[in-house]
Amino acid sequence: MTSFQQARIDLGGQLRQLREAAHLSGKELAQRLGWQPSKVSRLENARQTATEDDVVVWAQAVRASPDTTDELIRQAIALLERHDDWKQRHRSGLAALQEDIPDLEARTKLFRVFEPGIIVGLLQTSEYARHVFRKVKRLYSAADQIDAAVRVRMQRQEILYDRTRTFRFVVTEAALRTSLAPPEVMRGQLDRLLAVSTLPNVEFGVIPFSTELPSSPINGFWIYNEAMVGVETMTKDLILRDPDDIGFYVRAFDDYAKVAEFDEPGREVIIGILHDYRKQTSH
Repeated sequence: MTSFQQARIDLGGQLRQLREAAHLSGKELAQRLGWQPSKVSRLENARQTATEDDVVVWAQAVRASPDTTDELIRQAIALLERHDDWKQRHRSGLAALQEDIPDLEARTKLFRVFEPGIIVGLLQTSEYARHVFRKVKRLYSAADQIDAAVRVRMQRQEILYDRTRTFRFVVTEAALRTSLAPPEVMRGQLDRLLAVSTLPNVEFGVIPFSTELPSSPINGFWIYNEAMVGVETMTKDLILRDPDDIGFYVRAFDDYAKVAEFDEPGREVIIGILHDYRKQTSH
């Protein structure tokens, strides 16, 4: 077990003890907080990482002391800000890894995402996602929960249809041409991108191979509102909250967006790539 997972178990145990001391069932606490009961269970059983907001409202609902509340907040911040070991996290299970994400997304109104080498999870088809998770499982020796991980990823995509949120995706042409699945799956994935790009709250931009890039696309990143940036590397999942870091990535995103093709020009790039995949399967 990793130190990260142990810290999450410890925090979940403390939250459970506070709930039980307040003589509340999980369902009763969820009702007080306006949550689904499953969220209380996930936090207590260390299948989801509690955020600072989560522990604050939990502590208020169970009338925890100020000192206890401060300690819970400290632990939650430490979990969210640490540089996490992806190999160890994946060993806790692909589905568990996915379950951390929806709450963060639920608090976000503006998503800005740059990806240089893979289709963004929120836009993946189930078959493309399945091939990605198979590769993740092999590389990181992850627990075999592919079906559950795909199911959670598909459920996450419902947020795309919430008109109160804005999504700005920028990808390189390389991300669309990188064959992480067979050609027929890639074709279905590109069809999916064409459809999603027409949603009124979604901007989808592609940087063609022929366009000079403003900087080297070393890795992808997600900007959540103006509050946090997630940067994924092969071995670390970085959570950045420092205003200078956030400002840096906002500027980087804007630079990439300026040279990307959106709307019909962007869809023309996708259609060209789709045509190439069709030629592969027609031979």
